Amino acid sequence: MTAGSWRPVGRAVVNAALTFVIVLALWWAVVHLTGISPYVAKGPADVWSFLVTAEDAATNRAELVPLLVRTLQDAALGFVVGMVVAGALAVAFSLSRTIEAGVMPLALLLRSIPLVSIAPVIILITGRGTQASVAVIGSIVVLFPALASILFGLGRASVQSLDLVHVYGGSRLTAMRKVNVPGALPALFAAARVSVPGAVTGALLAEWLSTGQGIGGSIVKFTASAKFDDLWASVALITVITLLLYNVVQVVENAVLARMAMTSAQR
Repeated sequence: MTAGSWRPVGRAVVNAALTFVIVLALWWAVVHLTGISPYVAKGPADVWSFLVTAEDAATNRAELVPLLVRTLQDAALGFVVGMVVAGALAVAFSLSRTIEAGVMPLALLLRSIPLVSIAPVIILITGRGTQASVAVIGSIVVLFPALASILFGLGRASVQSLDLVHVYGGSRLTAMRKVNVPGALPALFAAARVSVPGAVTGALLAEWLSTGQGIGGSIVKFTASAKFDDLWASVALITVITLLLYNVVQVVENAVLARMAMTSAQR
């Protein structure tokens, strides 16, 4: 990569560092400047001690790491399912206005209903505690923002390139494969970046309402048993990992688009 190609990557790394600093500052301010009891509220230093420097830090990590891994696995499932469905729907909508007219109203209706209100119906259909419920709930959170972003990207294809494909006898599907999809790469990366925190949120919600596993299922237990150190440490871990994954996707996006001389989609 040239120096010009590395510049967007370096900018993304700097933005990631600033994000972490701002989050830590806000966390410290909320804990120390709002008058919340130190027994309940734990700051960055408290969580660091709980996980790293305390005598029983290894035991604490051994308790929380499996919960974190379970949540990340559930988030990955919802992310993959949501992105695949969003991509397939976006291509189908672009190829057929009939499919768009038939499916889009249902998608908009589902988007307007709070997920918490329809989650019991989803769990009733898929079964409580199943991975199917995790996949459906997680993918719904990912699906709609990703669908809108990918559709926008597919619709920005060069008219001249599409005409060239048609002149040489290419079908609409060929134009989609050769022109629309490659041109939608910035929108696809933007959809993936935005979907990372959405997938984690969906996983936490599914664990809370359905499986009772992972961090989402343990937060209620920590609160009920007044294990506030565990509560704040688990929230801090999943937040840091989510921010890290978000910025990793952004770094990869900037590197790939810079190498392909493409412009990142608007954030």
